[in-house]
Amino acid sequence: MNIQTNIATILFIIIPSLVGFSQEKPTSSWNLKDCIDYARKNNIQVQSAKVTQQSANVDLLQAKAQLFPSLTFSSSQGWGHQKTEQTNGTFKSQSAYTGSYTLNGGLTIYNGGKLTRSIRQQQITNTAQEYQVNMAENDIEIAVTEAYLQILYANESLKTNRQTLETSAAQLARSKELLAAGSIAASDYAQIEAQYSNDQYNVTMAENTLTLNKLQLKQLLELEPTDSFEVYFPELEDTQVLTPAPSLMEVYQVALETMPEMKNSQLNVESSQLEEKIAAGDRLPNISLSASVGTNHDSKSDHSFSKQLNNRLNENVGINISIPISKNRQVKSAVEKAKLQTETARLEELNTRKELWKTVETLHQNVISAQSRYVAATNSVKSASMSYNLVQEQFNAGMKNTVELLTEKNNYLSALQEQIQAKFEAILSLKLLNFYRNQPIEI
Repeated sequence: MNIQTNIATILFIIIPSLVGFSQEKPTSSWNLKDCIDYARKNNIQVQSAKVTQQSANVDLLQAKAQLFPSLTFSSSQGWGHQKTEQTNGTFKSQSAYTGSYTLNGGLTIYNGGKLTRSIRQQQITNTAQEYQVNMAENDIEIAVTEAYLQILYANESLKTNRQTLETSAAQLARSKELLAAGSIAASDYAQIEAQYSNDQYNVTMAENTLTLNKLQLKQLLELEPTDSFEVYFPELEDTQVLTPAPSLMEVYQVALETMPEMKNSQLNVESSQLEEKIAAGDRLPNISLSASVGTNHDSKSDHSFSKQLNNRLNENVGINISIPISKNRQVKSAVEKAKLQTETARLEELNTRKELWKTVETLHQNVISAQSRYVAATNSVKSASMSYNLVQEQFNAGMKNTVELLTEKNNYLSALQEQIQAKFEAILSLKLLNFYRNQPIEI
């Protein structure tokens, strides 16, 4: 198979696949499932992995084709001129046009099992490449989930900051009345005014954070800058935050059986073991069948072109046997390197298993920790809210000063932010933990 044929075959396989990558965008707000489905089909890393997979399919076809006979045709055409001595001692110029035509065929009968093992190895490579596509899809699904929840977290924070700003505006108005009545000093009013300005700044920063988080998700989805993009904001209940975490060992066992990175590393070991046998195949004889048909013609002949081709036809068939005796340690070195590569693949499999355990255990600990933080933060919010409301009433009545009011307000806001952060960290860790338990990510 020549280079042009290979390129044409690759394009024939890849182009229809690329057409299938695009997916229609949702017309309404994007929920998490919309984002994940769209990203799994359109993200550049996923598309690149799929193109590599198609290329591996072409390599498999190439490997299988080596089992069939090869056939080549060659021809040479030439023109020659020379002077030849005649019987009378004179020289005569002669020109001749010549042509030769040869058809050669070959077939490998036995080469130490290298062909069949190479096909099996390429089949393993193809399967491993499928798992690499799954790995790319999983990576983008996790990235999209994290980005989506960052948007929900930023939106929740923005709502809190806006509510705080509304409260600050009311406090500023009330403080202005108290200042006019002489109930508070100008310095107290200045502190309230400064707090109001700070709350305005916090709202602006929260709006910017939300915008940047949306941009990050939009880029993961490979959307154009001009594409409209609105996120759906679901209501998240305490039941979603406090859902009991699954057993750590249960998640790990399912992850070992289903995660594509484990399947891929196991196949790499199998492929390396086959490479050892392929390298050892060079120690065995190589038997091949060859055949050829050739003929030629020249213009000096008195016979016609067709008769020359027929008269000069030659046919050959033979069996070629090559027995390796000494290759300057090439075969032994290749086998030793293949064995070392197998050991490397085994170590990589162990490392993949170790990293998988680390990821699952970390997510499990994050769920437990974030849920505990959320419960504690919820209780703190209730206590801080009651205390803040009480001090605010006392401030409005002139019984508390500005410092006491702002202190209680900051305590309340701190507890509220801790609750929001723990809430989304618990949900994210829980969703990802269940993802490693082979469950789809949904909110």
